[in-house]
Amino acid sequence: MRYVTVTALSHTGLIRDHNEDSLVVGPWTLCGTVTENPQTLVFPLVRPLVVAVADGMGGQPGGEVASELTVRQLAIVGATLDSEDVLRDALNVCNQAVYAAADRNPALTTMGTTVAGVVVLPESVLAFNVGDSKVLNATPDGLEQLSVDDSPPAVPGHRTTSLITQSLGGAVHFTPVTPHITATPLSLSGRYLACTDGLTDPVPEETLDDLLQAHGSNNGKAAFELWKAAIEAGGPDNITLALVGVAE
Repeated sequence: MRYVTVTALSHTGLIRDHNEDSLVVGPWTLCGTVTENPQTLVFPLVRPLVVAVADGMGGQPGGEVASELTVRQLAIVGATLDSEDVLRDALNVCNQAVYAAADRNPALTTMGTTVAGVVVLPESVLAFNVGDSKVLNATPDGLEQLSVDDSPPAVPGHRTTSLITQSLGGAVHFTPVTPHITATPLSLSGRYLACTDGLTDPVPEETLDDLLQAHGSNNGKAAFELWKAAIEAGGPDNITLALVGVAE
């Protein structure tokens, strides 16, 4: 039998006063809280397993509400996400849920969130995202980005941008989304990293790759060192990440 191992953490960082990130691992969610150390869960691969991060949009009301709504909805339907079409429909429902909640509470108007993650199936992995949170495939040959950034090109002299072109919620009136979904064969040699931009904005991809290669057999140590790298780079945003591996 194959097993899925998920090692995850969520942290405020050094600048923000609260955590607007949320996380879903199978039926479990972590919303707006802080984990002192990486936590590991193991699941038999007998049904679809969803692992995703959601980054509430800063500078707008209710980012933590939007991210929590999204991961809780994915937790409810996670075991049914057995195809690209079903996953796409689920992400559209998440978008509708964020707008519906904002309609019920004017204080939450324009709240929004990104989402990025994987659905692990018996023979394949569905990587998905809306927004600029990322999914990376950490292979023995290096990192491969599976998500598609919904962001404009960075201005000259800058490596990243805080602007996004698509999100769940985030506008005054309902706006449909076009989720990015990429199907790849299931890999037993690689690991999948889903993370918010609190990790990837301050830490270059080469550093992420070096750390994952250096701690290839220890997901707990790898997750800790990734978080530490973001903190040492100033910890400018909330940091949430999940390392997903599959083994016989």
